[in-house]
Amino acid sequence: MECLGCRIANGIEPNLNIVYENDLVTCVLDIAPFNEGHILILPKKHYLDIEEIDSEIAYAIMDASQKLSRVIKDSFKPDGISICQNGGKFNDLTHYHMHLIPRYEGDGFSWSEPLHPHGAEKHLNQTKEKMLKHSLLR
Repeated sequence: MECLGCRIANGIEPNLNIVYENDLVTCVLDIAPFNEGHILILPKKHYLDIEEIDSEIAYAIMDASQKLSRVIKDSFKPDGISICQNGGKFNDLTHYHMHLIPRYEGDGFSWSEPLHPHGAEKHLNQTKEKMLKHSLLR
């Protein structure tokens, strides 16, 4: 397997710290954790982006995120948990994965503002109308 995410999800990479696994997903500790307990949830089948994933796999990912969020809260007592995934060119594994990141007030994790103002907040109604015209939302 050439895909690093596939090798992780299928237990081929060495020294994995698997914390949960079933027939559809593998959940491992991130090797560069933002905080202790930072987990990646990866489907065993290869997908790049969320829109490629079928409902069964999507459910398995969300089910694992619920289970592991409880484990993180019980184990590390964070102030909260950030759940995120990066798609397209921002997906460094080139394999879909969801992050569960235990968060603590003042930990420095941030959702930053855009580098260049784009004014999107000024035309939310037009943005909504553009999206509602899309056939996938009908």
